Amino acid sequence: MSPQEQAAPRRRNPRGQGQVLRAQLIDAAAKLLATLDQPETLTLRQVAREVGVAPASIYSHFPDLDALVQHVLRLRYEELARLMDQAARHAPDPLADVVGRCAAYVRWGIDQPGHYRTLFGGRMPTELITGPAHGAGEELFGALVAALAAATDPDRTQAQRQAQAQTQSTPEQQWQAGLLLWTALHGLVSLYNEHGDMPWPPLDDLLADLIGLHTGRPAADIAGLLAALGHRSDRRP
Repeated sequence: MSPQEQAAPRRRNPRGQGQVLRAQLIDAAAKLLATLDQPETLTLRQVAREVGVAPASIYSHFPDLDALVQHVLRLRYEELARLMDQAARHAPDPLADVVGRCAAYVRWGIDQPGHYRTLFGGRMPTELITGPAHGAGEELFGALVAALAAATDPDRTQAQRQAQAQTQSTPEQQWQAGLLLWTALHGLVSLYNEHGDMPWPPLDDLLADLIGLHTGRPAADIAGLLAALGHRSDRRP
């Protein structure tokens, strides 16, 4: 083992505080995934060195690197889903619901570019893309699909929507509409993070136009909801 790979001296956690090391390992893996130029090359040795322990210390908490990375992915998905749910919790109508979710998604992606890249940057090993952590991502996406379906059908009651679902839109059509909305949100976040020095219009203006296109509602209505919900997606002063 080279001097660079040797773990730095580290005081053992007191008896009963093994969870402290577990949390440190999770934080270290999350940090490395978010900051490495090639996150797909992450190793347990790097995580151990970041925390200051021997690599063997990790195995009492995670059986392998895949398990550790899956745990990090699940936590990041759950964090994003929680923020989106909170943004929509007090929405007075379906349109405000989808506006809140979209704004929370964009704001988190811009405020946490490294973690956003970890989830959606396409740089993770192929065997992890379909792992169990992505179930949380599927739930997040499902909530967005449902919110969009409700927001694009504002003139009918819930019972009417259920009764007429087959004549208005199929689940496959709703899923595709949600996918297109997510694709647009992802493009906005990714391009802004990669090319933030461009003379971008205010992101809330872009978000209002984007949601308006996908809901068929006036951008001015969307902008009003963004202001009322207190969302500011632009990180510039």
